[in-house]
Amino acid sequence: MAALLQTPSLRPATPSGLRKHPFRAAAAGLLAVLLALAALVGAGGAASAHDELVGTTPAEGTTIDVLPPTLELAFSSVPSGIGSQVQVLDEAGEDWADGPVEIVDRTATQALRAGAPAGEYTVNWRVVSSDSHPIEGTFAFTTQQGGTTVPDAATTAGPMDTREDVTNETQTAGVSDFPWSIILMIAALVAIAVALAITARRRLGASR
Repeated sequence: MAALLQTPSLRPATPSGLRKHPFRAAAAGLLAVLLALAALVGAGGAASAHDELVGTTPAEGTTIDVLPPTLELAFSSVPSGIGSQVQVLDEAGEDWADGPVEIVDRTATQALRAGAPAGEYTVNWRVVSSDSHPIEGTFAFTTQQGGTTVPDAATTAGPMDTREDVTNETQTAGVSDFPWSIILMIAALVAIAVALAITARRRLGASR
């Protein structure tokens, strides 16, 4: 009779699925962490895109009357004023750029010397992008008439040799642009995933 009156055990049964897969909850948490990390890395890659040249004055491939007093290059973002260079070469290789490049907002302006001849001009440009990486390019235009002012002393220059400068600037930019914040976030997310796994294992042990 005493055996029949005994109170049945109130210990909750552990689901069989949990016994077989003790880290299922931790794995789900880790998957969510990895998805969040992938979104962060993708956003970081989009944010690091270089600036682009969106327009020039004179425009590429156009024919104008005479060489204007300034040449303008418009960019998709504000470039850095450090390391900017523009060459405006006539058919003989003479550079008609006068003085340094001036950058205001998204426009880089290069002053030009008077007295330029008629003919085709090749523009070689280089600026430092807003993400600290150097970008460069070339375009050409043609003038129908020569200038009326006697030109200054000729300065003959060939195409820009930028290999050494670009290498140094790229290395410096690589150090400053290293994504330490993303590395620290990865470490924090991994630590959270490990903590979830340990907690799930302890709860499983306590429920047995």
